Formats: sequence, C-alpha cells, structure tokens
Amino acid sequence: MKLAIVGSGHVGLVSGACFAEKGYEVLCIDNDKKKIATLKKGVIPFYEPGINELVLTNRRKGRLKFSTSIKEGIDNSEIIFIAVGTPLGEDGSADLSYIENVSYEIAKYLKDYRVIVEKSTVPVKTGERIKTLISKYAPGKEFDVVSNPEFLQEGKAIQTTLFPDRIVVGVETKRAEGVMRKLYAPFKAPLIITNLVSAELIKHASNSFLALKISYVNALARICELSGADITQVAYGIGLDKRIGPDFLKAGIGYGGYCLPKDVAAFAHISEQLGYNFNLLKEIQKINVTQRDWFVKKVEKELWVVKGKKIGVWGLSFKADTDDTRESPAVEICQRLLELGAHIQVYDPQVHKLQLSDAKHQIKFCRTPYEAAKGVHCLLLVTEWNEFKQADFKRLKKIMLHPTIIDGRNMFDSTMLQRLGFTYRSVGRN
Repeated sequence: MKLAIVGSGHVGLVSGACFAEKGYEVLCIDNDKKKIATLKKGVIPFYEPGINELVLTNRRKGRLKFSTSIKEGIDNSEIIFIAVGTPLGEDGSADLSYIENVSYEIAKYLKDYRVIVEKSTVPVKTGERIKTLISKYAPGKEFDVVSNPEFLQEGKAIQTTLFPDRIVVGVETKRAEGVMRKLYAPFKAPLIITNLVSAELIKHASNSFLALKISYVNALARICELSGADITQVAYGIGLDKRIGPDFLKAGIGYGGYCLPKDVAAFAHISEQLGYNFNLLKEIQKINVTQRDWFVKKVEKELWVVKGKKIGVWGLSFKADTDDTRESPAVEICQRLLELGAHIQVYDPQVHKLQLSDAKHQIKFCRTPYEAAKGVHCLLLVTEWNEFKQADFKRLKKIMLHPTIIDGRNMFDSTMLQRLGFTYRSVGRN
C-alpha cells in the first residue's frame, strides 16, 4: 500500500517511519520547506530514541520519502493521513485551522477514491466537518473520512506505534473499513472498529483519564505530607488493585507536554459546547497547575528568601527521553523562580537552550549536571532522566554551597542522601 502523511512533526514522522518499517511506501508531507529539506538530509528536528535509525533505514530502502506537495501525495497514495497540529486556542478550544487548510487542499486535488484519515487529535464531530468541506469543494468525488487516533508516547514513540495496546478506527462505510483492516493487518494488536465520533471521543477520553490519575495521585501526595503518610507506599497499595493499575500513579510536579494539557482543556470545551459542564476536567487542570505552585513553595520554605539565591536545576523537558519543553512543569517552575529573583543553573541532556521571558541574564545552561550544581544553595530534580540516577552524590555534596536537594520526581533514596549529610525534600514523603 502507498500512504501519504500530511504533517511531519512528532506524530506524522514517527507514524510514517513505522508504517515504512512494516513495508509500506510512505510519503511524509509538510508545508515547511526548511523542515523537509532538513529531513531529506537525514536530520531529525526533534529528539526521540531510535527515530534517526528508523528514518535512515527506511530512506535507504526507498520506502520513506519527503515532499512539500500535497498533490503528489494524493495522486500517488491510497490513504492520506492528516497529522497536523491542533493547538489550543485562547478560549480553550482546539484550533482546527490547519485541519481545515489540509482538507481544502485535499479537495482541490482529489480525483479518484481515497481514504482520508484523521490522525491528529481532534474534537468529536471534526470528521463530519472534514467530510462536509471536501464534499463542498470536490462535488461528486468518492472518498471516505476515517478517525484513527494516535496513542504514541513521547520517549517511547516507536515502541508504542509499532506495538500499540490497541488500534482504534472510526469508519462510516464497509469500503473504508476494509482498507483500514488491510493497512493494520501486519500489526499485532486489538483492532477496534467504531463509528467516526466514537473514535474521536476515545482519544480525548483516554488522555483526560491519564491526566485524572496523575492529578489524583498528586492530590494524595499533599494529604500524605499533611498526615505523615508516604505517597510511594500509598500509590503502590492502590496500584496493586487490578481495577486501577500502577501506571500514572507516580506523584510529582504534574503532567505537561503537548498532548495532555491541550486535550484536557479541549475536552472540557467540547463538553460545554455539547451541553455538559464537565467540572471534573476543570478540577484536574486546577490540581495540575497548583502542583507547580506547591513545589515552588517548597523551595521558598527551604531557602527562606529566594531572591539572589543560586539554584541548580536538573531537567527541563516535560519528561525524560524527549527534548519537548511544551507545557513542561520544569520550565514553569524555572520561570516562577526567576520571577522571584533566583539565579538558575540548569542542565538537561537534550535541551540546551530555551526562551524564557525577560530572564536571559539570570539562567545559565550547563554542559554537565555537576556544573549546574556547582555553588548552588539548593538543587532541584524536575525531570526524571536516568542520567541523574547515576550521580556521584559525594562529589555533588562537595561542590554545592549547601547540600540541599528538592526532588520533584521522588527519584532518589531519601535514607541514603540523609546519611550522606544532604537536606532532602521530595513529594508526599516524610
């Protein structure tokens, strides 16, 4: 089968490379000429473990190509995936302008039957709008619109795309269902066939439920600190219940990234438009935002006066194994500490620069975790990179002005650090 994927960002490129790995001929398309030129040179514009090798291998085998032409993709592919961004608008709704533009371009060049697949995360009923738009500008042309939401996890994107928990396909016709069944035949995962709107809803509902679990355990962490309980033990006890499970029950500084914050907000907005006030989603958002405030207060409590203090920060990406800083709790915490007058020294294995408002002179990017810790009043662990687990704490204690660690991910052994003479604070543990 021949596939075209419009949008060569994280979702589009990873999906394209994984489909190519399964033996399909894939054309990844983007209107960013610079990005396509870079990809043709074999340079990947983001960090994702394994993606460089996967793209290079399939480029060499001739199964993965890049273009700026939607027309080329429509003329030469049986299935056209839409994998463009749906950023959050000012009112909390998803901005669907990129989806609309691509739909119009498809209509302009559509000649023969094609399956047009929503891969982007979109509000429920978006598929109906795509169908209406294409029918309007390509009257009489045959096509089907399908919803096929992605569930890739940054940092594990290749693994979760090649070996997914499930594949969700929302269709309106048997013809489209047959095409999608053929497409996913090489994938060993449960294939769930639904109608169009159910598939769209599954994506937002899934991400919102994951956000719910994270905010729930973070709220529990605050109760643990107030009562003297240990959140790691409480979460472990909860997670052994098979009806709940242990995943996403790790207390910390809140969720971030491109997907969860955007999708929870968009789902709340969609629900209101449909006539239901989904207050639970709003509470999830509130807990997540205040979790960063709560962590900053920990720093203030430990330092007393933050202004003028030198603070080391380990991590900037929203989680380990990615260079994505969008909606990163670590970035927001840095920003707030800078606003309080702190001087920050930061190290992240993949993030080497960052634009923080009005704070360029107060933040120093370091080449090693030890450089970031040198001479600091305290050190913050805010992203759980494995590199930090291997730290030489005896060396660390010697180079810090004061051996204080505030661990926002509960990564370190509190007993060991206290035995070495560190002042150690974490999340929901005494």
